[in-house]
Amino acid sequence: MTPPLTEKSALESLLLAGCHEFVICGGARNAGLAALLTSLPDIQTWQHFEERGAAFFALGCTKDHNHPTAVVTTSGTAVAECLPAVIEAYYTQKPLIILSADRPETFRGSGAPQTIEQENIFGSYAHTDLQTWNKQQPLHLNLPLEESTPDTQNWHPSSEAFISPKHKFNVTPLRNFLDDGGTFKGLIAVIGGLEPEDREETFHFIKDLGIPTIADINSGIRETLGDQLIPEQSLHNNHPGRILRLGEVPVGRLWRDLEHSPQTEVLSICRNGLPGLARPSQVIQGEVARVLRGLGSVQHLGDIRDDLPKARQHFNQIDEQLEAHPDSEPGLINLLSTYATTGESLYLGNSLPIRHFNQYAQRQTPYARVLANRGANGIDGQLSTWLGATTHTPDAWGVFGDLTTLYDLAAPALLSQIEQQGRTLVVINNNGGRIFDHLPRLNHLTPKQKKPIIQPHTANLQAWAEMWQIDYLKITSQEDFDHLEPREKTLVVEIIPSPSS
Repeated sequence: MTPPLTEKSALESLLLAGCHEFVICGGARNAGLAALLTSLPDIQTWQHFEERGAAFFALGCTKDHNHPTAVVTTSGTAVAECLPAVIEAYYTQKPLIILSADRPETFRGSGAPQTIEQENIFGSYAHTDLQTWNKQQPLHLNLPLEESTPDTQNWHPSSEAFISPKHKFNVTPLRNFLDDGGTFKGLIAVIGGLEPEDREETFHFIKDLGIPTIADINSGIRETLGDQLIPEQSLHNNHPGRILRLGEVPVGRLWRDLEHSPQTEVLSICRNGLPGLARPSQVIQGEVARVLRGLGSVQHLGDIRDDLPKARQHFNQIDEQLEAHPDSEPGLINLLSTYATTGESLYLGNSLPIRHFNQYAQRQTPYARVLANRGANGIDGQLSTWLGATTHTPDAWGVFGDLTTLYDLAAPALLSQIEQQGRTLVVINNNGGRIFDHLPRLNHLTPKQKKPIIQPHTANLQAWAEMWQIDYLKITSQEDFDHLEPREKTLVVEIIPSPSS
């Protein structure tokens, strides 16, 4: 029988598993873990007072280097705060680790202070056995501990580098999807978020096929596809016979419409092995670049349905509208997207920002690096994830909606520990969840009925920036962008689009 983990044995096991980064949320119960970690010279430690944000910050760290990062919590509801980040890590296959201190086992079921049922608290979203952990999903280690501080003297644990495991896969379904003669109905690629190491292989694969392609901005290759890029709106009520999805579940409406388009065959290649559709489709689970390399060379198929000329017309219409309404939300997003190309990275929050960038962002200059949280598609913890994913990145840009920002108001507490040079935090403030204005099924609701859905607010974001001693700039028109210059520390940019444009 495996002996129960102690503070030292748990940390030693994590170090040997390749975890060298820890976010500590201090408390009496986990004080010993904090003391041990801060005594090690080669371990990166961060600290935060709020567990939900800390877990998303740790998730961001895993996005940055794809190595495990652990959150160290005290007992009680502190560990429960980590659930949203654990869910996101589960669907994006990131090795997020929750190391929770618990009260001794004799307290379980007692209702004693700061005592809850912490064992298996994350259910199917986290593995609980380090020995059988596949390092491609969250891990939860729960340690029942007495209130004592372990001796840190003469403790020199060994550590190992993290080796990311790889999926086994079969490329035959992909070969059949491309080669069995069904492409006369039209084949289109739809590319969601891609890992950095998947992007070059995906680009060359798409170019070799020559097929029309919808590419989300977080694919990292949207701006490189040139004339093969098409907007999803050009396929409205005109779906192709086949769609090849590469990477994460796509952002746009087209993907959801496929639920009601069974005549369109779909094959997905993705890391989590989930189809992203509730109706029948094919899936190959694997790293996208490895699957495409396994296929070998492909035959040029081209634009079978003449989708590309229609796409050019649609892009021209978008550009004309942007020029006619420069201070509208799409117009300001378009100009913002040009400024953001100067950064070392671009993080896009969920809801409207990532959708607006897909539709209205410039299409000529690639971004150095594009990041997003698209596993569960939620707006929780977005600012914290951005900070974790760009801890050492100067000129890091993050673009978020106003409600997304209000969800994560404590995130700037982490700024003093990370790179701030040129960091730009953009908030698109359109007074609530305006993405719901785009849902046809809500069109019949009265303003009173819509209010609890849209959640309008009167939050003062300038006061929030001042609270954290962050520079602030308000933009209401394209002329205001003239004041947007690189700063030595973080800058909050509040963009307030014209509601009448």
